[in-house]
Amino acid sequence: MAEAKDLPSALSKQMDLQNGNGAVVKEQSKDFGGGVANGGPITLSAQLPPGKQKTADEVLAEMKKIPLFMNSLDDLDEDNEQLQALRAIAYEGTRAEIGQNFREQGNDCVKDKQYPNARDFYTKALQALRGPVQPQNPYEEPVVLDAEEEESKERAIEEACCANRALCSLEMRNYGACQRDCAAALRLNVRNVKAWYRAASACFALDKIPEALDACQNGLEVEGGNKALQALLAKTEKRQQRLAEIEQVRKDREERTMREKFTLRMALKQRNILSRATTKAPNLEDATVGLADPVDAQSTLSFPVMLLYPLHAQSDFIKAFAEDETLGQHLEYILPTPWDEEREYTPPSLECYMETVQGGLVKAGKNLSLGKLLGSGKVEVVDGIVKVNVVPKSKAGLWIEEFKQRRGKQ
Repeated sequence: MAEAKDLPSALSKQMDLQNGNGAVVKEQSKDFGGGVANGGPITLSAQLPPGKQKTADEVLAEMKKIPLFMNSLDDLDEDNEQLQALRAIAYEGTRAEIGQNFREQGNDCVKDKQYPNARDFYTKALQALRGPVQPQNPYEEPVVLDAEEEESKERAIEEACCANRALCSLEMRNYGACQRDCAAALRLNVRNVKAWYRAASACFALDKIPEALDACQNGLEVEGGNKALQALLAKTEKRQQRLAEIEQVRKDREERTMREKFTLRMALKQRNILSRATTKAPNLEDATVGLADPVDAQSTLSFPVMLLYPLHAQSDFIKAFAEDETLGQHLEYILPTPWDEEREYTPPSLECYMETVQGGLVKAGKNLSLGKLLGSGKVEVVDGIVKVNVVPKSKAGLWIEEFKQRRGKQ
Protein backbone atom coordinates (compact mmCIF):
# COMPACT_ATOMS: atom_id res chain seq x y z
CA MET A 1 0.00 0.00 0.00
CA ALA A 2 2.89 2.35 0.77
CA GLU A 3 4.13 1.90 -2.79
CA ALA A 4 0.69 2.73 -4.21
CA LYS A 5 0.49 5.96 -2.23
CA ASP A 6 3.90 7.07 -3.52
CA LEU A 7 2.99 6.40 -7.17
CA PRO A 8 1.04 9.65 -7.83
CA SER A 9 3.83 11.72 -6.33
CA ALA A 10 6.34 9.86 -8.44
CA LEU A 11 4.33 10.53 -11.61
CA SER A 12 4.11 14.21 -10.77
CA LYS A 13 7.84 14.59 -11.13
CA GLN A 14 8.95 16.14 -14.35
CA MET A 15 10.91 13.96 -16.74
CA ASP A 16 13.10 15.62 -19.39
CA LEU A 17 12.97 13.68 -22.62
CA GLN A 18 14.81 14.53 -25.84
CA ASN A 19 12.65 14.60 -29.00
CA GLY A 20 13.89 14.16 -32.55
CA ASN A 21 14.77 17.88 -32.88
CA GLY A 22 16.64 18.04 -29.55
CA ALA A 23 13.76 19.86 -27.79
CA VAL A 24 12.84 18.95 -24.22
CA VAL A 25 9.48 17.21 -23.68
CA LYS A 26 7.85 17.60 -20.25
CA GLU A 27 5.90 14.53 -19.14
CA GLN A 28 3.66 15.18 -16.11
CA SER A 29 0.37 13.97 -14.61
CA LYS A 30 -2.08 16.85 -14.50
CA ASP A 31 -4.76 15.10 -12.39
CA PHE A 32 -3.40 13.00 -9.56
CA GLY A 33 -6.88 11.73 -8.76
CA GLY A 34 -7.23 10.36 -12.32
CA GLY A 35 -3.61 9.29 -12.71
CA VAL A 36 -2.12 5.97 -13.51
CA ALA A 37 -3.14 4.59 -10.15
CA ASN A 38 -6.78 5.11 -11.13
CA GLY A 39 -6.39 4.13 -14.78
CA GLY A 40 -6.17 7.77 -16.08
CA PRO A 41 -3.92 8.85 -19.00
CA ILE A 42 -0.55 10.58 -18.83
CA THR A 43 -0.59 13.95 -20.66
CA LEU A 44 2.44 14.85 -22.80
CA SER A 45 3.24 18.44 -23.76
CA ALA A 46 5.86 19.41 -26.35
CA GLN A 47 6.94 22.79 -27.70
CA LEU A 48 9.13 23.54 -30.70
CA PRO A 49 12.21 25.56 -29.92
CA PRO A 50 11.81 29.26 -30.73
CA GLY A 51 13.08 30.43 -34.10
CA LYS A 52 12.12 31.37 -37.68
CA GLN A 53 10.06 28.78 -39.59
CA LYS A 54 11.67 27.78 -42.92
CA THR A 55 9.96 27.42 -46.26
CA ALA A 56 9.94 24.18 -48.24
CA ASP A 57 12.49 25.61 -50.70
CA GLU A 58 14.83 26.55 -47.89
CA VAL A 59 14.54 23.07 -46.39
CA LEU A 60 15.29 21.47 -49.80
CA ALA A 61 18.28 23.78 -50.29
CA GLU A 62 19.71 22.69 -46.96
CA MET A 63 19.04 19.02 -47.71
CA LYS A 64 21.05 19.32 -50.94
CA LYS A 65 24.06 20.25 -48.83
CA ILE A 66 23.90 16.83 -47.20
CA PRO A 67 25.79 14.18 -49.25
CA LEU A 68 22.89 11.69 -49.02
CA PHE A 69 20.57 14.06 -50.90
CA MET A 70 23.05 15.58 -53.38
CA ASN A 71 22.51 15.24 -57.12
CA SER A 72 25.62 17.16 -58.20
CA LEU A 73 29.16 17.58 -56.94
CA ASP A 74 30.01 20.49 -59.22
CA ASP A 75 29.06 23.34 -56.90
CA LEU A 76 30.84 22.23 -53.75
CA ASP A 77 32.06 24.33 -50.88
CA GLU A 78 35.83 24.40 -51.32
CA ASP A 79 36.31 24.58 -47.55
CA ASN A 80 34.23 21.43 -46.91
CA GLU A 81 36.82 18.67 -46.78
CA GLN A 82 34.25 15.87 -46.64
CA LEU A 83 32.53 17.03 -49.82
CA GLN A 84 35.84 17.55 -51.57
CA ALA A 85 36.70 13.98 -50.67
CA LEU A 86 33.44 12.77 -52.22
CA ARG A 87 34.25 14.59 -55.43
CA ALA A 88 37.72 13.13 -55.49
CA ILE A 89 36.18 9.66 -55.22
CA ALA A 90 33.86 10.42 -58.17
CA TYR A 91 36.89 11.27 -60.32
CA GLU A 92 39.14 8.52 -59.01
CA GLY A 93 40.38 5.84 -61.36
CA THR A 94 41.15 5.59 -65.06
CA ARG A 95 39.29 7.65 -67.63
CA ALA A 96 37.29 4.57 -68.60
CA GLU A 97 36.34 3.92 -64.98
CA ILE A 98 35.32 7.51 -64.35
CA GLY A 99 33.35 7.65 -67.60
CA GLN A 100 31.66 4.33 -66.89
CA ASN A 101 30.65 5.59 -63.42
CA PHE A 102 28.95 8.68 -64.84
CA ARG A 103 27.45 6.61 -67.65
CA GLU A 104 25.78 4.25 -65.17
CA GLN A 105 24.38 7.21 -63.23
CA GLY A 106 23.01 8.57 -66.47
CA ASN A 107 21.43 5.21 -67.28
CA ASP A 108 19.72 5.19 -63.87
CA CYS A 109 18.25 8.63 -64.57
CA VAL A 110 17.01 7.51 -67.99
CA LYS A 111 15.17 4.61 -66.36
CA ASP A 112 13.36 7.16 -64.19
CA LYS A 113 12.84 9.45 -67.24
CA GLN A 114 14.97 12.17 -65.63
CA TYR A 115 16.38 13.19 -68.98
CA PRO A 116 18.00 16.55 -68.01
CA ASN A 117 19.94 14.87 -65.18
CA ALA A 118 20.83 11.93 -67.41
CA ARG A 119 22.15 14.27 -70.09
CA ASP A 120 24.35 15.99 -67.51
CA PHE A 121 25.84 12.68 -66.37
CA TYR A 122 26.57 11.61 -69.94
CA THR A 123 28.22 14.99 -70.54
CA LYS A 124 30.44 14.46 -67.48
CA ALA A 125 31.35 11.02 -68.73
CA LEU A 126 32.39 12.44 -72.11
CA GLN A 127 34.37 15.21 -70.45
CA ALA A 128 36.20 12.65 -68.34
CA LEU A 129 36.97 10.49 -71.37
CA ARG A 130 38.30 13.44 -73.33
CA GLY A 131 40.19 14.93 -70.39
CA PRO A 132 43.73 14.23 -69.18
CA VAL A 133 44.71 10.87 -67.67
CA GLN A 134 44.27 10.93 -63.88
CA PRO A 135 47.54 10.34 -61.97
CA GLN A 136 47.73 7.13 -59.90
CA ASN A 137 47.85 7.24 -56.12
CA PRO A 138 51.55 7.29 -55.14
CA TYR A 139 50.77 5.38 -51.94
CA GLU A 140 49.23 2.45 -53.78
CA GLU A 141 50.87 -0.19 -55.89
CA PRO A 142 51.03 1.10 -59.49
CA VAL A 143 48.70 -0.55 -61.98
CA VAL A 144 50.04 -1.35 -65.42
CA LEU A 145 47.32 -0.65 -68.01
CA ASP A 146 47.03 -2.10 -71.48
CA ALA A 147 46.87 1.06 -73.62
CA GLU A 148 45.06 -0.66 -76.47
CA GLU A 149 42.50 -2.22 -74.15
CA GLU A 150 41.92 1.10 -72.35
CA GLU A 151 41.45 2.89 -75.64
CA SER A 152 38.89 0.28 -76.72
CA LYS A 153 37.00 0.70 -73.42
CA GLU A 154 37.02 4.50 -73.71
CA ARG A 155 35.81 4.33 -77.30
CA ALA A 156 32.90 2.01 -76.38
CA ILE A 157 31.87 4.18 -73.43
CA GLU A 158 32.11 7.35 -75.52
CA GLU A 159 29.96 5.81 -78.25
CA ALA A 160 27.31 4.72 -75.74
CA CYS A 161 27.28 8.10 -73.97
CA CYS A 162 26.90 9.99 -77.27
CA ALA A 163 24.02 7.74 -78.35
CA ASN A 164 22.36 7.94 -74.93
CA ARG A 165 22.77 11.69 -74.68
CA ALA A 166 21.12 11.86 -78.11
CA LEU A 167 18.17 9.99 -76.59
CA CYS A 168 17.91 12.59 -73.81
CA SER A 169 17.98 15.45 -76.32
CA LEU A 170 15.36 13.68 -78.44
CA GLU A 171 13.04 13.29 -75.46
CA MET A 172 13.63 16.96 -74.55
CA ARG A 173 12.87 17.97 -78.18
CA ASN A 174 16.34 19.41 -78.67
CA TYR A 175 16.62 17.90 -82.13
CA GLY A 176 19.77 19.75 -83.20
CA ALA A 177 21.74 18.43 -80.21
CA CYS A 178 20.33 14.96 -80.86
CA GLN A 179 21.61 15.02 -84.44
CA ARG A 180 25.07 16.17 -83.35
CA ASP A 181 25.40 13.39 -80.76
CA CYS A 182 24.15 10.78 -83.23
CA ALA A 183 26.77 11.93 -85.73
CA ALA A 184 29.45 11.66 -83.03
CA ALA A 185 28.33 8.13 -82.12
CA LEU A 186 28.26 7.06 -85.77
CA ARG A 187 31.77 8.40 -86.35
CA LEU A 188 32.88 6.01 -83.64
CA ASN A 189 30.73 3.12 -84.88
CA VAL A 190 28.80 3.34 -88.12
CA ARG A 191 26.87 0.22 -87.15
CA ASN A 192 25.20 1.78 -84.11
CA VAL A 193 21.55 1.11 -84.92
CA LYS A 194 20.25 3.17 -81.98
CA ALA A 195 22.12 6.22 -83.25
CA TRP A 196 20.64 5.74 -86.74
CA TYR A 197 17.15 5.44 -85.27
CA ARG A 198 17.49 8.53 -83.08
CA ALA A 199 19.00 10.54 -85.92
CA ALA A 200 16.09 9.53 -88.15
CA SER A 201 13.58 10.45 -85.43
CA ALA A 202 15.12 13.91 -84.98
CA CYS A 203 15.11 14.52 -88.74
CA PHE A 204 11.48 13.40 -88.98
CA ALA A 205 10.51 15.77 -86.15
CA LEU A 206 12.15 18.62 -88.09
CA ASP A 207 10.37 17.50 -91.30
CA LYS A 208 13.74 16.77 -92.93
CA ILE A 209 12.28 13.82 -94.77
CA PRO A 210 15.16 12.98 -97.16
CA GLU A 211 17.61 12.91 -94.23
CA ALA A 212 15.20 10.82 -92.15
CA LEU A 213 14.83 8.30 -94.99
CA ASP A 214 18.59 8.09 -95.41
CA ALA A 215 19.09 7.43 -91.68
CA CYS A 216 16.37 4.75 -91.65
CA GLN A 217 17.82 2.99 -94.66
CA ASN A 218 21.36 3.06 -93.27
CA GLY A 219 20.14 1.64 -89.97
CA LEU A 220 18.22 -1.13 -91.73
CA GLU A 221 21.32 -2.06 -93.72
CA VAL A 222 22.93 -2.86 -90.38
CA GLU A 223 19.88 -4.58 -88.85
CA GLY A 224 17.23 -5.32 -91.43
CA GLY A 225 14.78 -6.80 -88.95
CA ASN A 226 14.69 -3.84 -86.58
CA LYS A 227 10.97 -3.24 -85.97
CA ALA A 228 11.36 0.33 -84.69
CA LEU A 229 13.32 1.38 -87.77
CA GLN A 230 10.88 -0.38 -90.08
CA ALA A 231 7.94 1.44 -88.48
CA LEU A 232 9.75 4.79 -88.66
CA LEU A 233 10.66 4.16 -92.30
CA ALA A 234 7.02 3.46 -93.17
CA LYS A 235 5.93 6.58 -91.32
CA THR A 236 8.59 8.66 -93.08
CA GLU A 237 7.66 7.32 -96.52
CA LYS A 238 4.02 8.18 -95.87
CA ARG A 239 5.03 11.70 -94.91
CA GLN A 240 7.18 11.94 -98.03
CA GLN A 241 4.23 10.95 -100.18
CA ARG A 242 2.02 13.53 -98.50
CA LEU A 243 4.61 16.28 -98.99
CA ALA A 244 4.97 15.27 -102.63
CA GLU A 245 1.21 15.59 -103.09
CA ILE A 246 1.23 19.03 -101.45
CA GLU A 247 4.13 20.13 -103.64
CA GLN A 248 2.37 18.90 -106.78
CA VAL A 249 -0.78 20.81 -105.86
CA ARG A 250 1.32 23.94 -105.32
CA LYS A 251 3.05 23.53 -108.68
CA ASP A 252 -0.25 22.92 -110.47
CA ARG A 253 -1.74 26.01 -108.85
CA GLU A 254 1.25 28.14 -109.85
CA GLU A 255 1.17 26.84 -113.42
CA ARG A 256 -2.56 27.47 -113.70
CA THR A 257 -2.16 30.98 -112.28
CA MET A 258 0.58 31.76 -114.80
CA ARG A 259 -1.50 30.31 -117.64
CA GLU A 260 -4.55 32.33 -116.59
CA LYS A 261 -2.53 35.55 -116.41
CA PHE A 262 -1.05 34.91 -119.83
CA THR A 263 -4.50 34.15 -121.29
CA LEU A 264 -5.93 37.36 -119.80
CA ARG A 265 -3.12 39.45 -121.30
CA MET A 266 -3.75 37.84 -124.68
CA ALA A 267 -7.51 38.53 -124.40
CA LEU A 268 -6.92 42.24 -123.61
CA LYS A 269 -4.42 42.54 -126.45
CA GLN A 270 -6.77 40.89 -128.94
CA ARG A 271 -9.52 43.36 -127.98
CA ASN A 272 -7.15 46.38 -128.10
CA ILE A 273 -7.90 47.19 -124.45
CA LEU A 274 -5.22 49.21 -122.67
CA SER A 275 -4.42 48.69 -119.01
CA ARG A 276 -1.82 49.77 -116.49
CA ALA A 277 -1.12 49.51 -112.76
CA THR A 278 -0.08 52.21 -110.30
CA THR A 279 1.41 52.13 -106.81
CA LYS A 280 -1.90 53.30 -105.34
CA ALA A 281 -4.14 50.46 -106.42
CA PRO A 282 -7.35 50.21 -104.34
CA ASN A 283 -8.28 47.04 -102.46
CA LEU A 284 -11.02 45.47 -104.57
CA GLU A 285 -10.96 42.16 -102.65
CA ASP A 286 -12.18 39.49 -105.10
CA ALA A 287 -13.36 41.93 -107.79
CA THR A 288 -10.94 41.51 -110.71
CA VAL A 289 -10.74 41.70 -114.45
CA GLY A 290 -11.35 38.16 -115.65
CA LEU A 291 -12.56 35.79 -118.31
CA ALA A 292 -15.60 33.57 -117.96
CA ASP A 293 -13.21 30.71 -118.74
CA PRO A 294 -9.80 31.75 -117.35
CA VAL A 295 -7.92 29.67 -119.91
CA ASP A 296 -9.99 30.66 -122.95
CA ALA A 297 -9.11 34.07 -124.38
CA GLN A 298 -12.30 34.06 -126.50
CA SER A 299 -14.65 33.77 -123.51
CA THR A 300 -16.48 36.82 -122.14
CA LEU A 301 -14.43 39.46 -120.30
CA SER A 302 -15.77 41.14 -117.17
CA PHE A 303 -14.54 44.29 -115.43
CA PRO A 304 -15.13 45.95 -112.08
CA VAL A 305 -16.77 49.30 -112.89
CA MET A 306 -17.12 52.36 -110.67
CA LEU A 307 -19.97 54.75 -111.58
CA LEU A 308 -19.04 58.20 -110.24
CA TYR A 309 -21.54 61.03 -109.64
CA PRO A 310 -19.04 63.93 -109.24
CA LEU A 311 -21.66 66.65 -108.74
CA HIS A 312 -22.96 64.89 -105.61
CA ALA A 313 -19.78 63.07 -104.48
CA GLN A 314 -21.56 59.71 -104.73
CA SER A 315 -20.72 56.43 -106.44
CA ASP A 316 -21.97 52.96 -107.30
CA PHE A 317 -19.79 49.87 -107.72
CA ILE A 318 -20.48 47.08 -110.21
CA LYS A 319 -18.38 44.03 -109.38
CA ALA A 320 -18.61 42.26 -112.74
CA PHE A 321 -19.57 44.33 -115.78
CA ALA A 322 -19.50 42.06 -118.88
CA GLU A 323 -17.91 43.37 -122.05
CA ASP A 324 -21.10 42.83 -124.05
CA GLU A 325 -23.26 44.82 -121.63
CA THR A 326 -24.05 48.55 -121.94
CA LEU A 327 -24.04 51.39 -119.41
CA GLY A 328 -27.71 51.91 -120.09
CA GLN A 329 -28.56 48.38 -118.99
CA HIS A 330 -26.94 48.90 -115.60
CA LEU A 331 -28.31 52.42 -115.12
CA GLU A 332 -31.84 51.08 -115.58
CA TYR A 333 -31.73 49.11 -112.32
CA ILE A 334 -29.41 51.43 -110.39
CA LEU A 335 -31.47 54.61 -110.84
CA PRO A 336 -33.10 56.40 -109.21
CA THR A 337 -30.73 56.68 -106.26
CA PRO A 338 -31.89 57.45 -102.69
CA TRP A 339 -29.77 60.61 -102.46
CA ASP A 340 -31.25 62.11 -105.70
CA GLU A 341 -34.02 64.15 -104.06
CA GLU A 342 -34.58 66.34 -107.15
CA ARG A 343 -34.76 63.31 -109.45
CA GLU A 344 -32.09 64.67 -111.79
CA TYR A 345 -30.64 61.25 -112.44
CA THR A 346 -32.79 59.27 -114.88
CA PRO A 347 -31.35 57.27 -117.80
CA PRO A 348 -32.67 59.59 -120.56
CA SER A 349 -31.39 62.74 -118.81
CA LEU A 350 -27.82 61.57 -118.17
CA GLU A 351 -24.51 61.69 -119.99
CA CYS A 352 -21.51 59.47 -119.27
CA TYR A 353 -17.83 60.38 -119.64
CA MET A 354 -14.57 58.48 -119.31
CA GLU A 355 -11.05 59.84 -118.89
CA THR A 356 -8.74 59.34 -121.85
CA VAL A 357 -5.17 58.10 -121.83
CA GLN A 358 -3.99 61.72 -122.40
CA GLY A 359 -5.97 62.96 -119.39
CA GLY A 360 -8.95 64.42 -121.23
CA LEU A 361 -12.59 63.31 -121.43
CA VAL A 362 -14.49 61.24 -123.96
CA LYS A 363 -18.23 60.77 -124.07
CA ALA A 364 -19.29 57.17 -123.44
CA GLY A 365 -22.45 56.19 -125.28
CA LYS A 366 -24.98 54.55 -122.96
CA ASN A 367 -26.02 52.12 -125.67
CA LEU A 368 -22.50 51.02 -126.62
CA SER A 369 -21.11 47.84 -125.11
CA LEU A 370 -18.31 48.19 -122.60
CA GLY A 371 -16.04 46.16 -124.86
CA LYS A 372 -16.41 48.71 -127.68
CA LEU A 373 -15.82 51.63 -125.32
CA LEU A 374 -12.63 50.10 -123.96
CA GLY A 375 -11.48 48.77 -127.34
CA SER A 376 -11.44 52.23 -128.91
CA GLY A 377 -7.88 52.73 -127.71
CA LYS A 378 -8.75 56.12 -126.20
CA VAL A 379 -9.36 55.00 -122.64
CA GLU A 380 -7.55 52.56 -120.35
CA VAL A 381 -8.24 50.32 -117.39
CA VAL A 382 -6.24 51.60 -114.41
CA ASP A 383 -5.47 49.28 -111.50
CA GLY A 384 -8.03 46.77 -112.73
CA ILE A 385 -11.05 49.07 -112.51
CA VAL A 386 -13.08 51.05 -115.08
CA LYS A 387 -14.31 54.49 -113.98
CA VAL A 388 -17.30 56.22 -115.59
CA ASN A 389 -18.49 59.73 -114.65
CA VAL A 390 -22.27 60.18 -114.71
CA VAL A 391 -23.73 63.73 -114.83
CA PRO A 392 -27.10 65.29 -115.78
CA LYS A 393 -27.19 66.66 -119.34
CA SER A 394 -28.21 70.09 -118.08
CA LYS A 395 -25.04 70.37 -115.97
CA ALA A 396 -22.60 68.45 -118.15
CA GLY A 397 -21.07 71.55 -119.80
CA LEU A 398 -20.34 73.24 -116.46
CA TRP A 399 -18.82 70.08 -115.04
CA ILE A 400 -16.58 69.60 -118.13
CA GLU A 401 -15.25 73.16 -117.77
CA GLU A 402 -14.46 72.59 -114.10
CA PHE A 403 -12.74 69.32 -115.00
CA LYS A 404 -10.53 71.05 -117.59
CA GLN A 405 -9.62 73.80 -115.11
CA ARG A 406 -8.58 71.21 -112.52
CA ARG A 407 -6.51 69.41 -115.11
CA GLY A 408 -4.91 72.63 -116.21
CA LYS A 409 -3.80 73.43 -112.69
CA GLN A 410 -2.25 69.99 -112.39
